[in-house]
Amino acid sequence: MGKRLAGKVALITGAAQGIGEACARVFAREGAIVVVSDIQTEKGETLAAELGGGALFQSLDVTDLAAWGTAVAAIIARCGDLDILVNNAGGGAGGGPIDRQQLDGHRRIMEVNVTGVWAGIKSVAPTMATKGGGSVVNISSIDGLAGVRDLSSYVASKHAVLGLTRSLALELGDKGIRVNSVHPGVIETPLVKSTSPASKARLEKALAMQPVKRMGKPEEVANAALFLASDESSYCTGTSLVVDGGHLAGPYRDPL
Repeated sequence: MGKRLAGKVALITGAAQGIGEACARVFAREGAIVVVSDIQTEKGETLAAELGGGALFQSLDVTDLAAWGTAVAAIIARCGDLDILVNNAGGGAGGGPIDRQQLDGHRRIMEVNVTGVWAGIKSVAPTMATKGGGSVVNISSIDGLAGVRDLSSYVASKHAVLGLTRSLALELGDKGIRVNSVHPGVIETPLVKSTSPASKARLEKALAMQPVKRMGKPEEVANAALFLASDESSYCTGTSLVVDGGHLAGPYRDPL
């Protein structure tokens, strides 16, 4: 059986750690030429060197549209093609009640999580359209499918990613570009590991109510992204793939 991404060039944002790093490793394993993109230069370069197979590092601030143009041009010059974009870079899960939130913090979350995704698709779409198509995978969150108290800015940003996914699937479909989203639940990433004891206690309580009573692994999200990036999902666009251990299905409890 051949490798699922053989010969394809994949740009992954926020790839220096966490879900992005897992995507880079899984995609490289499946034959892709991986472009590791991040603002963490040292970690990104180390990962690209480790992956081999033509992998390279491209520094990129996803909120900077001009930087996107430079990055895409550099990738085409070095790799000759661009088949896959994984919009993974994001952050800002902190918040608190809205009366305690600051406008600067809200704007930063929206810039990274929404503008970064918008700018990425805007920048790669012309290249993908010229070559006859491509696959865009947007990493959203289960918080993009339901409300969460005290996280209004983050939740709004992840709902926006879902809106971009569906709207641009409609807009770009006739150009052969598929746009889909992945919605992870509680995943064991460096960000989650570094949360406060109080936050960890809340997570443990939430996990105890899931059908699958554990955190997800970054590789499990990466495998979902792999399916949507590959030709195996050629009839999928505008869709949302949830990877959450059953969290959104409802609280797990014994029958009455």
